[in-house]
Parts: sequence; structure tokens; C-alpha cells
Amino acid sequence: MRKSRNLEKRRHGLQMITLCISTTMVLTLLGFVMLSVLTTHNLQKSLRENVEISVILGDTVSQENGKSLGNTIRKEAYARDVVYISSEDALKMATTEMGVDPMEFTGCNPFSAELSVKMEADYANTDSLKRISENLRKDKRVVEVAYTKDEIESMNHLLEPVNVTLLVLAALLIFICYTLISNSIQLSIYSRRFTIHTMKLVGASWGFIRRPFLKQAIVVGLISAILTCLLLGGVIYGLMPYMPYIDEIMTWHELVITAAAIFAFGFAITVFCTLLSVNKFLRMTAGELYKI
Repeated sequence: MRKSRNLEKRRHGLQMITLCISTTMVLTLLGFVMLSVLTTHNLQKSLRENVEISVILGDTVSQENGKSLGNTIRKEAYARDVVYISSEDALKMATTEMGVDPMEFTGCNPFSAELSVKMEADYANTDSLKRISENLRKDKRVVEVAYTKDEIESMNHLLEPVNVTLLVLAALLIFICYTLISNSIQLSIYSRRFTIHTMKLVGASWGFIRRPFLKQAIVVGLISAILTCLLLGGVIYGLMPYMPYIDEIMTWHELVITAAAIFAFGFAITVFCTLLSVNKFLRMTAGELYKI
């Protein structure tokens, strides 16, 4: 009798370990996809915030007037940062980039003073930039407003399909995760179907029978979620030396949301699947239990 109980405990412990491992693997895959969705949003925001427009000022505009216009633009909702670049600074920058002083060919400084305006991410699209450019050109101090329209259009066309693809992949993966975890839990409870039936025969209530299975589901969900967070944290920590800017697109905000989602999904899916499986066997008769 004691050997039988010990064997049953060992088998039950092995099932718990197997269920924890399978649930952890599935949650880890889901965590990677969810983290990718969240960090992709940050990456897109970072790319859009690097979009700049150059507000070319007239030759007669003084440095004071140019900076005054820059302060006015800085107050606008679309401006993240505004930098005044004098004609002399523009010449120095061009000389550094080209390796040759343009004045050697032109005999004078060919550059005008300008304002370099970095855009907020929500305004880094062709429609907004066109409207902003038209408004800026109305100022008499502004000669031209320049920005790389083709690059912005290609960036937006590239980023939109990425969003849709990741969302579809996340939805598909959630379904796959539910199926895999559900099957693992059903197999675990299937081996104890006759124990459930025996408890039912001696008069145990359905709530009393469910209780140990639900406790096991909570423990499995907790352990799996902790292991998943440790795995994700280890992978991210390992990537830091090779991706020095990873902390800019993967902040604590995204990590906390991902961890919370892993715990919530781990608990919800294990408890829900356990409840469905136990209820399924509780409704079966002895004859039906032998047939499955």
C-alpha cells in the first residue's frame, strides 16, 4: 500500500514537472512575441523622432531673428527639438562631411542659416509635414523648408506591414499557446480520471474534487511564469553587450507589461483549462471513462 502511494506521488510529481516545463516553453515563446510587439512600437517611435526638417532662412535674417523663430517653432506641438545653425556652422559641417572647403570653388559661403527641427513621432508623416511646411513658408523669414519626402514615405510603408504582421502573429500564437497548454493539462488530468470518479462515488462535491486540481493549476502557472520571466531576463541581459541601444527601445515599462501579461496569461490559461478538463470528467459516467 505504501509503495503504491509512493509510486503515485512520484508519478504525480513527474506530471507536475512535465506540465511546468511545457507551460514555461509556451509562455516563453509568447513572451518573446509580446516583447517584440511592444519594442517594435518604441523602435518605430525612435525612427520617426529622428525625422528632421530644415527651415532655410533668408540671408537678411539676423541670428537674433532666426533664434526667435526657432523659439516660436519650439512651442508648436509637432516640434520635439529646434536647433539654430548659422551659415558659418553649416559651412564647417559641410567641410567636415565633404573633406573639402566649398568656398574654394564658390569664393563665398554658399550656405544660409537654418533651423533644424526634429519632429514628434505622431507628426512624422508626409501629410503632416506637407501642412507644417506650408505654414512655415508663410513666414517672411523662411526661404525654403526641406525634408526627405521619399525616405519618410518608404519608412512609413515599411513600418505599417510590420505592425499588422506582429499583431496577427501574436493572436495566432495566443491560440497556439492555449491549445498546447490545454492539451498538456488534459493529459495530466486524464491519468487521474478514475480518482475523480471514485471521489464522486463516495459523495464528494464537485467543488471539493476541483479544489486540489485548481491549486495545482495555480502552482503550475506561478512556477511557469517565474521561470519564463527569468529566461526572458537572462536572454535580454545576454544581448546587452551586443546591442548597446537595447535599453532605449526596451524600457522597464515594456518589461513590466510583458511580465504582468505572462503571469496573467499563465494563471488564467492553466486555471481555465483545468476547470474545463475536470468538469468534463465529472460529467462522465463510469462506462464513458473506460471508452476514452
